[in-house]
Formats: sequence, C-alpha cells, structure tokens
Amino acid sequence: MTFTIKGSHILALLILGAIGFWMFEAEIKIGGQGNSGSSANATLQENEQSPSADQANQVPFKVSVTEIQSVKQEQTVSVRGRTKAEAVIPVRAETAGVLERRLVKRGDHVKAGDLVCVIDQGARKASLESARARLEQAKGEYESNKKLREKGFVTETTIRQMLFDLNAAKAQLKQAEIELSWTEIRANASGVVQDPIAEVGDVLAIGGTCITLVDSDPMFFIGQVSERSINDVEVGMKADVRLVTGEHIQGTVNYLAPSADAQTRTFLTEIRLDTKGQQVRDGLTASAEIKLPPKNAIRISPSWLTLEDNGQVGVKTVDADKRVQFLPVEIISQTNQGFWVSGMEPGTKVITLGQEYVISGETVDPVPAEIQKAENDQ
Repeated sequence: MTFTIKGSHILALLILGAIGFWMFEAEIKIGGQGNSGSSANATLQENEQSPSADQANQVPFKVSVTEIQSVKQEQTVSVRGRTKAEAVIPVRAETAGVLERRLVKRGDHVKAGDLVCVIDQGARKASLESARARLEQAKGEYESNKKLREKGFVTETTIRQMLFDLNAAKAQLKQAEIELSWTEIRANASGVVQDPIAEVGDVLAIGGTCITLVDSDPMFFIGQVSERSINDVEVGMKADVRLVTGEHIQGTVNYLAPSADAQTRTFLTEIRLDTKGQQVRDGLTASAEIKLPPKNAIRISPSWLTLEDNGQVGVKTVDADKRVQFLPVEIISQTNQGFWVSGMEPGTKVITLGQEYVISGETVDPVPAEIQKAENDQ
C-alpha cells in the first residue's frame, strides 16, 4: 500500500514548527541571562526600594491635646474603726463581805473618791473597839511600869516587853481601822457607771467588782491604717471623725503602732477626740479622715486615662518632637469633676481626644483642645 503526502499535511507541520520556535525564543528572552532579564530584575529592585504613592502622601494623625497645670490638692487617709474610752475601770472590793448598800446605779456619773458601795461592817466595828481597848490597856501598863522602873522596882527587860506590847496594840488598832475603812468602797476614777455591777446582798470576795466605770474623758477613735498609707501619717496630724450616729468630731492622731498586725498587715492608729464636753459612747462604729499636707496634683477627665498591656494606668502625651509617649500616673482621689492624679509635670501636653488610635513613638499632629472644639463647632 502506498502512503501519499497531501498538502494539508505539509501545512500542519509548518504551523507546528512555527509554534515550537516561538516558544523556544520566548524562554530564552525571559529565563535566560541576556540583557532583557537583567533589565527586568533592575526594574523590580527599583520598585521595591522606591516608596509607594500612599506612603509618600501619608500625613500624621491629628489628635487633640491640653497643656495641664498643677494645683495644691488636699489629701486624706481614710480609716474605719470605733470609739474607745480611755479606760474601763472596775471598782473592786479590798475586803470580803456582804454588799450592804450600793449608792449608784447604771448611767450615773461619779467622781474619783465618791462613795459607791458599802460592805457589812458589823464584825469589823467590834474588832475596832477591841483593838482600842487593848491599846488603852497596853498604854496604861507601860506608863505604870515606867514609873516603877525609875524607882528600881522593875527591870529594864520588863519595860522593853511593855513597850513591845504597846506598839503591837497600836498596830492592831491601825489594822482594824483599815479593815473598817475597806468596807466603804470609793471610786478610784471619774466616769460613768456601767455593767458589770454587784447587787445588794451579793457576797464580794477580795478583788470582787462592785461597779464598773467608763472613763470617757478623753475619748479615742481607734482604727487600722494600711501599710501603703502608714508612711504618710504622723502623730499630731488632724483628723475628722464621723460617728455612725451622724456627729462630726475633730481629733488629733495620738498614737501609731510601731509594728503591723500579723494577720491584716495594718497598723493600729489612735486618734484623741476633742469632744468639748459632748457625750460620746464607747464602742460606736466610726470613720476618720486623717488630713495630710497638701500635695501638687492635676485634675484630669476619666476619659483621658488609658491602660497599658501590663495593666499600668496612665495618659498619652505628646513630646517636643510631636511623638506619642505613655506616662504612668497615680490616682490620688476621685471627685465629681474627675480624677486628681500625680506623676505629671506642669506644662505636659496630654492627648484628650484620639489617644486610642495612636501608639507610643508615633508622630502625630497635635491640635490644642480649644482650637479643635472651635473647628468642630463650625
């Protein structure tokens, strides 16, 4: 069988060859090391090194700033506690016996030396009379024997024995007088009578309590100051004490404990109250504001504050190079007008609007807050 080449076959071969040649030539020009490849790489490097049009036209972010000034701000340390009388004094019996009379009742005011209780005196009166009689007898025997000694009828030893008996009788009389005086129990301080008190007919032992006195002059406030604030408080500082009943009383820091409570890590503080004759009860719940020396502080709006990733509170400021800086601050107190803080120098430019859109080190366009407000009003 004979194979015949037709014209259509020849045309197809020519087209196939042309396509192959074109593909081979394109590979050389693009993938080879000729002048065309070098030119493409150079152009690509130039494009990478040259800034984009967006970068060239970028402008600093506009923020609103306020130049702050400091003022003297009053500071206080808040303490919670209670009132405490200077002393709670039990008036005790110095001899044993049955309580015959109690001359005061709960709530009465007594002064030091006032008679408050009387113990049965019966047996002690008899002992006193017996001691007086023995003393008279001893005194008579001594005087008569002394005269006989002058005449030589009595020895010196006898006189010495008589003198000893006389002194012993005097001591017994003194003891009997003291025992009788102890039956009258007198207040050993001034104060107000409160429980515990003894009732008539009770048997009081030596040292038993007849009545209890609360010495409320002076009255104190006692509370605990935290270890963070203890270095700010000093003896002699003034304080405003508010009782749970609503009264306000001025006071002075009287005592600061030298060591902290092991459990609470706080320091016992005692404030002496200037009651000016006002009756203040012992054990009332109260709070105190200890006044500290004025300190330079700055008032800011709460919206100016920002929080760092580490949890530190502060504000964002703009330095002389118009760069954003984070400045930590300490909040001293809070009022209806804002926060009082320390940690900033007067003249610091604080970002008041737009701080949430900028980061530390970024260059910004600071606009004074009053100008920004005027522009917004237009």
